[in-house]
Amino acid sequence: MKYKDQRVAIFFDIQNLYHSAKNLYQSRVDFYEVFKKAAANRKIIRAIAYVVKSDTVEKEASFFDALENIGIELKMKDLQVYANGLKKADWDVGIAVDAIRLAPSVDSIILATGDGDFLPLIEYLKSLGKIVEVISFGHNTSAKIKEVADDFIDLEKNSQKFLIKSPLIKKSKSKFPK
Repeated sequence: MKYKDQRVAIFFDIQNLYHSAKNLYQSRVDFYEVFKKAAANRKIIRAIAYVVKSDTVEKEASFFDALENIGIELKMKDLQVYANGLKKADWDVGIAVDAIRLAPSVDSIILATGDGDFLPLIEYLKSLGKIVEVISFGHNTSAKIKEVADDFIDLEKNSQKFLIKSPLIKKSKSKFPK
């Protein structure tokens, strides 16, 4: 159900993809390759990455710049650290609200996450007649969202294409993939 004139919005749950790649492969995500795969030569209306700033700002700055260089808009929030030492870095509500807001402007919504908390969002977007795709690492993806999404793209099927060993993501000369 992908066609050239299809208008899409891509929502990247950076923490989810980052931790999946780190835990499964001891590697980092090549967000440029994930972006290209998700876009599939369609019209990108918006591509948004949801990131959490931590105390390692210098390391993160080059990563954030690289995301922007490939045409991904950033939404950032600070890491919350509670008195008991618990840390929280959750963008689920922000991603859901943005997906609902953008739904009238697109044909397909792509969620780059394996988080099962997005099941109600997927069901709601589908009730609006939207095509909902999920792209993530299969082993760390909720079985239910794989089942309910219109399409599931498993990054593990060609994991070497979507992973890099170096600390930075590839930079593209173009803002959008060809």
